[in-house]
Amino acid sequence: MMAETIIFSVILLVCAVPVIIIGIVQCRSKEPVGFWSGKKPPEKEQITDVKAYNRKHGIMWILLGAGIILCFGCGLIIGGAAAGYLCMIEIMGGIVAMILYHNRLEHMYRKKDNGR
Repeated sequence: MMAETIIFSVILLVCAVPVIIIGIVQCRSKEPVGFWSGKKPPEKEQITDVKAYNRKHGIMWILLGAGIILCFGCGLIIGGAAAGYLCMIEIMGGIVAMILYHNRLEHMYRKKDNGR
């Protein structure tokens, strides 16, 4: 049981830490950040407040990574396979929430007169 917990903890950190790092990098970025893989981020001229746009995107990623770690910790306290199930729920629900929030940020910060 202890070996499984250690292995799962390492896997969790390998997954959650890069997500948090992505969030930190996005918060500090001077250029508008992207969200979708393969889709170019908007140009600086297309965003009304680049700093706020990037900061909110970054916080979104940091919260996903922190949520994964928190769910894992709660799952360890509960015991059994709960840690894995909670992490899966967090990741799947988190991705859906991120997509919806990204669309909201696009609507809030993208200039309306750019023929979108």
